[in-house]
Amino acid sequence: MPSGAEPLITGKRICLRKVQPSDVDGPYFSWMQDPEVTRYLESRFSDNSKPAMRRFVQGALDDPDIHFLAIVLRDGGRHIGNIKLGPINRHHKSADIGIIIGDKGCWGKGYATEAIGLLSAHAFKKLGLHKLTAGCYAGNTGSEKAFLASGFALEGKRKEQYLFEGRYVDGLLFGLVNPEG
Repeated sequence: MPSGAEPLITGKRICLRKVQPSDVDGPYFSWMQDPEVTRYLESRFSDNSKPAMRRFVQGALDDPDIHFLAIVLRDGGRHIGNIKLGPINRHHKSADIGIIIGDKGCWGKGYATEAIGLLSAHAFKKLGLHKLTAGCYAGNTGSEKAFLASGFALEGKRKEQYLFEGRYVDGLLFGLVNPEG
């Protein structure tokens, strides 16, 4: 495990720890070069060179309103994805969640749902947030199922929001309000 990257949140099968610049030298970089992994990510339009990714990671580490976490298997410590909370809107006590399961061997196994649940509970109980939001392209059934299984509700659709593979698709908007107020 990279230095300074002790687990912050531990679940049944995974733990979440801060993403470190050194993670760019691991599987994270290869995920961001794989069109199948980045198919539904807006970050596929960004500079995903190693220097740019290191700057992104360092920027997240330096920003107290962003929590950029690695999803790591408890059994063996393999880094399988990342999840980000933020930026946090401190006035409204809200934040957006984004997630990537980069390890294709871990797709469809519930790791995203577990990570979203762990981070949501942390956001409500430890950070005092009131609401979490997320979005995905219509057709990204993996993300849609993970957010719904984590208790998020489909709050809206933005008709033909994204040009995706030569056609326009809707944007799906999800939300979860802190169940304790």
